[in-house]
Amino acid sequence: MSGIAELLLREGYAVSGSDRQASELTEHVASLGADIRIGHNAANVEGSDLVVYSAAIHEDNPERTRAKELGIPQIERAEMLGRLMKGYEIPVCVSGTHGKTTTTGMISEIMLDCGLDPTVTVGGSLDRIGGNLRVGGKKYFVAEACEYHSSFLSFFPKITVVLNIEADHLDYFRDIGHIIETFAALVRLTPADGVVIYNADSENVKKAVAGADCRLVSFGLHSAADFSAKDVCHDGDDRYSYTLVVRGEEKGRVSLIVPGIYNVYNSLASLAASEECCVNGQGAIGALARYAGTHRRFEKKGELNGAVIVDDYAHHPTEIDATLTAASEMNFKKVYVVFQPHTYSRTKALYSDFVRVLSKKGLNVILADIYAARETDDGSVSSKQLAADITGAIYLPSFAEIEDYLRGVASAGTLIITMGAGDVYKIGENLLKNK
Repeated sequence: MSGIAELLLREGYAVSGSDRQASELTEHVASLGADIRIGHNAANVEGSDLVVYSAAIHEDNPERTRAKELGIPQIERAEMLGRLMKGYEIPVCVSGTHGKTTTTGMISEIMLDCGLDPTVTVGGSLDRIGGNLRVGGKKYFVAEACEYHSSFLSFFPKITVVLNIEADHLDYFRDIGHIIETFAALVRLTPADGVVIYNADSENVKKAVAGADCRLVSFGLHSAADFSAKDVCHDGDDRYSYTLVVRGEEKGRVSLIVPGIYNVYNSLASLAASEECCVNGQGAIGALARYAGTHRRFEKKGELNGAVIVDDYAHHPTEIDATLTAASEMNFKKVYVVFQPHTYSRTKALYSDFVRVLSKKGLNVILADIYAARETDDGSVSSKQLAADITGAIYLPSFAEIEDYLRGVASAGTLIITMGAGDVYKIGENLLKNK
C-alpha cells in the first residue's frame, strides 16, 4: 500500500491514508506529502475520489462502509497496482508461494547494476532501492505478484515468473487444485508476445503453465531446463555457487552470498528474466555475486554474548524447512528458533507440517503466540498446543519472557533465529538494544 501511495504521489495525485498504528512506512509516505491518519475512522475517506484497500481490510471497515454510503468507488490494492502497471512497456511479475521478494530483489539488483532504470515494487525492504519501492523509467516495472485473494489476476504481465506452487492461504483457496488453477489463470494473462519463466522441477508449476499461450522458458537444477545449475556446492557458511548452463552451454560460475539451496532456484529465475530484458549474462552473474538479500530474509541482526541473531520471514512449513536446513549446514553448536505462527487459519490447516519441520533433531524451539493479522481467535488452535506436539519445544506467552530466556542461553557458537511474518523480529532487536 505504501508503494502505491508513493507512485501516485509522484504522478501528482493527492493521497491520504490510514493505518492502525504508525510505522516507518507511514512516516515515509507522510514525508512525501501524503495525509496520514492513525486509526480507521469513517471521516478519513470524506472528500476522496477513490478508495484503495488491501485484501486484509473487510467490507465492514468503517472507512469502506462510509465510502459506500457516499458512493465513492473502491478498488482492491492489486487492481490499483495493475492500473499503474499498464503504463509500462514491460511489466515483470514475480509469483510463487515462496521466494517472491528475494527473486524480485535479485532481478532489480541485476537491472540496476547493468544500467537499466526499472520501477520496482517489492514486498520487503531492499537496501539497493532504499525501501520497498523505486520509481524509475516507463519501460520496466518489476513487481512482486501475490496470489492471496487471486490478487495477481489484476496485473498485466509481459514477463511472468512462476517460482513454485504449494498449499497456502487456505482461508481463501479451497485446496491445492484451486491454487494451481489460479496460477494457471495468471499464466494465461501473459500475452502471446510475452514469456513465462517457470520452475521445471515443480510438478504443480508444470501443471499451471501447461495452458500457456506464449513462449516458455524453464529453470531448475536438472540439465533439461533452459537455465540450469551444474556442479552446485556450498561453503561452511552455506553460501552456494554453481556453473550456469543456458540451453546446454556453460556461461560461467555463479557465486551467491545469500544462503540456502532455494536461492539457487531464485537466482536461476532471475537470470532467465534478466536475459529476457536483454541483460548481458556476465553482468547479471556479477550483480548476483553482490546481492546481499532483502530485510527479514535470513538477515543477520547482530550478536549477543557471542551468539549470532538472525531474523527470517519464513511462515510456511516449506520456507521454515528451507531456512532450518540452511542453518543446519552452518558451523553452529546450538540453534534456537523462536517461531511466531502467522494467522490461525494457516496454523490449523498446516498444523502437522509445522510439527514435522520444527521437530528437526538438534533444534531448540520456542513458540510465541500466533500473530492474528486479519483474523479472530476462535480458540481452535494455539501456539501452546503446537509446542506440546513438538518434541522438546517450549511455549512462552510474552516477548519479554522469550527475551529473558534467550539472554540465558546466548553464548559463542549459538545461532538464534526469530522466525515468522508478524512482529517476532522485535525480539532480536530488543535483545540487541538492551544487551
